Amino acid sequence: MPFRTAVIASALLALAVAAVPVAQAQQTVGLRAPGQGLFADLPELTVLGSLEPNVRKATAIVNGDIITDTDVDQRLALVLAASEGRVSEQERDILRVQVLRNLIDEKLQIQAASENEVSVPEAEVEQAYARVAANFRQSPEEFARFLRQAGSSPASIKQQIRAELAWSRLLRKRIEPFVNVGEEEVAAIIRKLEESKGKDEYRVGEIFLSATPDQLPRVLADAARMVQAIRSGASFVAYARQFSEASTAAVGGDLGWVRAEQLSPQLAEVIVKMPRGTVSDPVVVPGGVAIVALIDQRQVLAANPADAILSMKQITVALPEGTTEAKARQIAEQIQARTRTMGGCGRAEAVAAELGGTVVANDSIRLGDLPGPLQDIVARLPVGGATPAFGSQRDGLRVLVLCGRDDPPANAGMPSFDAIYAQITDERVNSAARRYLRDLRRDAVVDYR
Repeated sequence: MPFRTAVIASALLALAVAAVPVAQAQQTVGLRAPGQGLFADLPELTVLGSLEPNVRKATAIVNGDIITDTDVDQRLALVLAASEGRVSEQERDILRVQVLRNLIDEKLQIQAASENEVSVPEAEVEQAYARVAANFRQSPEEFARFLRQAGSSPASIKQQIRAELAWSRLLRKRIEPFVNVGEEEVAAIIRKLEESKGKDEYRVGEIFLSATPDQLPRVLADAARMVQAIRSGASFVAYARQFSEASTAAVGGDLGWVRAEQLSPQLAEVIVKMPRGTVSDPVVVPGGVAIVALIDQRQVLAANPADAILSMKQITVALPEGTTEAKARQIAEQIQARTRTMGGCGRAEAVAAELGGTVVANDSIRLGDLPGPLQDIVARLPVGGATPAFGSQRDGLRVLVLCGRDDPPANAGMPSFDAIYAQITDERVNSAARRYLRDLRRDAVVDYR
C-alpha cells in the first residue's frame, strides 16, 4: 500500500488584521490548506438548467444596507471548511442563522464608523488580505482561487477585514480617549503577581454566547453542537471568530494567560481540571454560556520551558514515488540508526550526504512553536541528540538535530508596567465596546426577508 502521511505537524493559518484597540493582533481562521481535497472526491456532474451566480436575494436589510443570501453562503463556507465537512444539515441551518447575526453586527459597525467619519482606506484592506494569502504561502490571486473552490470569495474575507478595521478605529476615537487607568492600579496588579509567584496560570481560549433565561436551553444546545464539531476536528479559532460575543472574538477567542481566580467561579472550577489541549463542555455563566479551551499551562513568574530558543538542523531524505509503508519504515530505521550515532550537529551535513538527503539550519526556533508531539520529544533531547524520523510520502522523512538551547531567564514571566497598563485599558475599552454594540443592535431597523 502507498505510504500515507505520518506527519507530526499542524498548520495555523493566520488572518493578520489590526482588529483590537491598542495592540495589533494576529487572527486565525481555520481553513483547510490547498491540496487537501476539499472537493476532490466529487463525481462528474451534468448540470440541467441554468445557474446564475449573480442573482442575489436579500436575506436582511440593516438600516437600509442589504445582506444577501450569497453573503451568508460565502461566510458560512468558511466555517464549513474549518469543520472539514463534519457538519449535519441541522447544524448547518443553525450556523447559517448565527452567521447572519454576525453579518448584521458587521453592517452596524461599518455604519457607526461612517456616521462618525471613520473610514478605512481600501489599500489597507488589500494589504491585510495580502497578509492572509501570504500565510497560506500563496499570492492574492492564488488565494482567491482557493477561496472560490471552498465556496467563499475574497470579497467575503475583505468585508470582514473592513468591519474589524473600521470598528477598531471607531473605538479608538470614541471610547479609548475616555478610559483612564491609574498607576496605582497597575502597581497593585504587579504586587498580586509577585504574591502569586509559583501558582498555576492558564492560557485560555473562550467562546461566549449571550442568553436570557428563556433562551438558555436553545443556546446550550447550540454550544453543545459547537463543542462536538470542535472535538471532531473543527477549528476552535474559526468558531470563536465567527460566533463568540466576547471581545476576544477578533483574536480567535484567545483570552491570554490568566489565573483561575481571575475567571468566573464557574469557569475556574472547570479550567483547573482540564488536560492541556482540550475543550470544555458548555458552561452556564452569568449572562449566557461559555466554552473554554485550555491552550497551555505554566506557573506565574516562573520561566516557561516553552520559551526556550533552540538551534537546530533538519535532515530531510526524499522518498521515491510509490514507496510502500513497509519500505518507508525500513528507511526510517536506517536514518535513525545513522543519526543516533553521528556525533552531533557538526556531522549533520556529512550524514545527510551519505543518506542522499539535505540539511536546513535554524538558530531561533522557540520550543513552544513546535507541534505538540515534537515539543515533548525535543524537550528531552540532549544537545547533539536527534529525534526519531517522521514525515510523509510528499514531504520525505525528516530528523531534527538539537545543536543548542537557550533557556529563558527565571523572571521571564513578569509583564512590564506598560504591558499591564495596556491590558487594563483593553479590557475597559472592550467592555464599553460591547455596550456600544448592544445599543446599536437595540436602535437598528432590521428587515428580514
